[in-house]
Formats: sequence, C-alpha cells, structure tokens
Amino acid sequence: MGGKELKFQVVYRGEVLENYQPGGWVFFQRPKECGGGYWLGRTYDGVFIIEYERPVSMHDGVVYLNSLNRIEAQSQEFDPNLSLF
Repeated sequence: MGGKELKFQVVYRGEVLENYQPGGWVFFQRPKECGGGYWLGRTYDGVFIIEYERPVSMHDGVVYLNSLNRIEAQSQEFDPNLSLF
C-alpha cells in the first residue's frame, strides 16, 4: 500500500522495504506486542530517520503528512503587499 498523493510507502510486519526513494516517507508497522502503530519517517541511503517522535496510527500519520504538504505549498506563495518593516 502507498499513498499516491502523499507519496508514502507502508511496510507491514514481517515485510522488508525493497525499494525506496531517498527522502521518501515510509510507515513501518510495529509489532502488536510492542503496542502496534507505525513509525513514520524518511528513508535515505543506509538510514531511516524517524520524523514523528512517537508511534503513530496510520490516520494520524496521514493527517500529519497532509499538514506538511499544506505548509510546504503555502511557503511557495509570495504576497508582495506584505512588508517586513
């Protein structure tokens, strides 16, 4: 499973991440005996960097990624009427 709009991958228990995009988002499902949920982070060559400081549900993780996408999109906007001084 993966989110096409949000561009993330999901790795379920017992599976491995075969292919990744450097900087790509990945949900790693945690074992039930450890509380379940997912680790959400980014993959790079030889490392997985956890983005969210605690295990997250799939729903909360997707909400988080949506928020990041909205913020990123707004950061590209420029309002010439705004003044710094």
